[in-house]
Amino acid sequence: MGELKGRLIGFDYGSKRMGVAVSDPLGISAQPLPAIKREGDRKDVETIASMARHYEAVGFVFGLPLHEDGNEGKMAAMVRRFAGKLQEATGLPFEMWDERFTTAQAERTLIDAGVRREKRKEVRDSMSAVFILQGVLDLRNRG
Repeated sequence: MGELKGRLIGFDYGSKRMGVAVSDPLGISAQPLPAIKREGDRKDVETIASMARHYEAVGFVFGLPLHEDGNEGKMAAMVRRFAGKLQEATGLPFEMWDERFTTAQAERTLIDAGVRREKRKEVRDSMSAVFILQGVLDLRNRG
């Protein structure tokens, strides 16, 4: 997927909510979008497919939840399975990005910005998605 030009949509996959971010058309920066409240894989895939059409996305980036030792667990398998369903439904490729520490990074950024605790919970998932997507964009743009 490294050579694709256009918008990417990034996700911080969770069992109750999915944080979402979208890149600009040039693939330079990621902006948060409202998190998706999970309603089951079929409905979630439809929601994301619609979002991909709206933004004319060329692919997806998913945060891969690894254990601290770098191994994959049950949640990583769930993310891979969901990403596969999304790819099957949309025909768009996806890649995985090590998401270790993105939630903590998002939380720290929101605290530093003076966002109150109640509000942080609302936006943390999408801020995590921004860090996931921005990591991929930065890596591509360095090359």
